[in-house]
Amino acid sequence: MSVVIRADRVDVVRDGNVLLDSVSLTVRGGEHWALLGANGAGKSTLLALLGAVSHPTRGTVEVLGRALGRVDLRELRAHLGHVDPRHPLRSPLRVRDVVLTGLTDSVEPVPRWSPAAGDLARADRLLEMLGMGGRSVARWPALSQGERGRTLIARALMPRPRLLLLDEPATGLDLAAREQLLSSLDALRGEHPELATVLVTHHLEELPASTTHAMLLRGGRCLGSGRADDVLTSDQVSTCFGHPVRIARTDGRWTARAERVTGTAV
Repeated sequence: MSVVIRADRVDVVRDGNVLLDSVSLTVRGGEHWALLGANGAGKSTLLALLGAVSHPTRGTVEVLGRALGRVDLRELRAHLGHVDPRHPLRSPLRVRDVVLTGLTDSVEPVPRWSPAAGDLARADRLLEMLGMGGRSVARWPALSQGERGRTLIARALMPRPRLLLLDEPATGLDLAAREQLLSSLDALRGEHPELATVLVTHHLEELPASTTHAMLLRGGRCLGSGRADDVLTSDQVSTCFGHPVRIARTDGRWTARAERVTGTAV
């Protein structure tokens, strides 16, 4: 598979604070990466670079073969799918209309723009694949958080991106909604084997079984990067989060349990 993202020795410095320190990452088509780390580790900062939202202070970032700093970021973002659970929609759009805004890269429908028949059919196919086929005419305010998440994934897929970025997609979901979302992601990745995805989280339980690669970040530095089973080990995850944990993988899914910490009574 071709390279979708290449970040080489990237630094990000804001107001004198080092947010990323010499981070490198290569993502190829068909790979499904997880970016893990505690709050403030640099995950969202790195995702902003990969999503062509911001520039690095030093180093190079190439997204879909185009180098940041030498390309119109808005034009480049039109070729990416970005799922943010904090989607700012306020009006009571129907689910299918929310999905169609993925073609115009807008929050609300664009005036005087009408989708083609093929666009409507694609929106319906994506909703069906993500378990939302029966909710296409439901209004946005009536959706649960999990239904909104799956709707936003369908929206991000409308322009047929080669790269899908997911920023903590399970935020605020209860157990059932989280499992439905992760099953939908597994189905999506099976249906689109050429698609690359990058998912940000700080909970291993929120990783789909189809995750292939992982990067651990701590204090803006990469502690480990590569095949998920090689990176998500008890020792490396414990170092990443600064607390001893035991990692297990069952039926493709990861769990983390804190090791008992013994101390001297005083």
